[in-house]
Amino acid sequence: MDLNPAMIEAYLSRWQDGAVQIEGISELGGGTSGAAALKAFGYGRPLRIDYRLSPSTADARSGQPQQVVLRQVSRNGFGRERASDCVAEVWLDFNAFNRLDRHVQAQDIVGLTRDGRLESLGHVESMLLLTAYVPGQPYADDLLRIRDAGVSTELDRERALALADYLAAIHAVPHDDPLLWRRRLRDLVGHGEGIMGLTDSYPRDFPLATADDLRAIEDAANRWRWKLKPLTHRLCQVHGDFHPFNVLFTERTGFTVIDRSRGAWGEPADDLSCMTINYLFFGLQRYGRLAGPFEALYRAFWTRYLERRQDAELCAVIQPWFAWRALVLASPQWYSTLSDETRRALLSFARNVMRQEHFAWQEINSYLSA
Repeated sequence: MDLNPAMIEAYLSRWQDGAVQIEGISELGGGTSGAAALKAFGYGRPLRIDYRLSPSTADARSGQPQQVVLRQVSRNGFGRERASDCVAEVWLDFNAFNRLDRHVQAQDIVGLTRDGRLESLGHVESMLLLTAYVPGQPYADDLLRIRDAGVSTELDRERALALADYLAAIHAVPHDDPLLWRRRLRDLVGHGEGIMGLTDSYPRDFPLATADDLRAIEDAANRWRWKLKPLTHRLCQVHGDFHPFNVLFTERTGFTVIDRSRGAWGEPADDLSCMTINYLFFGLQRYGRLAGPFEALYRAFWTRYLERRQDAELCAVIQPWFAWRALVLASPQWYSTLSDETRRALLSFARNVMRQEHFAWQEINSYLSA
């Protein structure tokens, strides 16, 4: 959205609580002035704004020349790939600049609204998210019931198929953005919610996963990152955290999803691994492997997804995503009551699956042994 002097003047007048007259706008350090400077601002270059408070304003600075700098964080490939990254950087700068001796002072956070207004946010301490409320039961409740009873129903099968259909449909929307593809892979390995964040969460003296074990998983994941980097064509619409607690069934096969994570675009294997590993997870708790009704649901899910969406590469890329989700489920911080046997099987799965060039989804139990 293009800025113009009137927009800036209106914002400064509200911020100063008095009429402001702009006397000059120039690109900081670049020499560009006027309209050319405003055009340059769209590329992230800071603007110096010279103005005066109206002499009628009841302020000691009335009539005196004032200067401020308006800065924008531009999208780039260094952790600023998403709009939320740029907003987070502005927030961080505003709260850090004024706490360091001799640093230039941050005076406000400025929001650019959809209707072209510049609004002050400097008084904001935090941000909250307001959403609609939708009733429903987490899909995890179904899986817990099946685990405890050892049987599933026809409705359980129908729900698994509905979830597979949903993923196939949203994954059919592609997106061409190599920057976001590389960011998604980097987050998988190095983000606090990714593989390294999970390995850091394990206790130092955890007997089932030593520091060498966890470092080996990180090393393998990073090798996968380099392998997957050229596959930018795989970027598509995703949920990003498609696990049974983020799916609320409202009636039979009707459901709502919540808590989409890590942006709108990613790797479809992320969603598929996130959901299907839970059939293994609950199967391990009852049978020590994928078996019984959980095996039936797992196979139904995979079969339906592959029927609805042809993806010849899927089983050649899903391995590190499965390893990440296995680390979550095996974590003593996230799931403190698991048996050692279940935790050990999940950690073995994480290590073993990344050794495979091709994931044999029908033979998932073969990856559970130490």
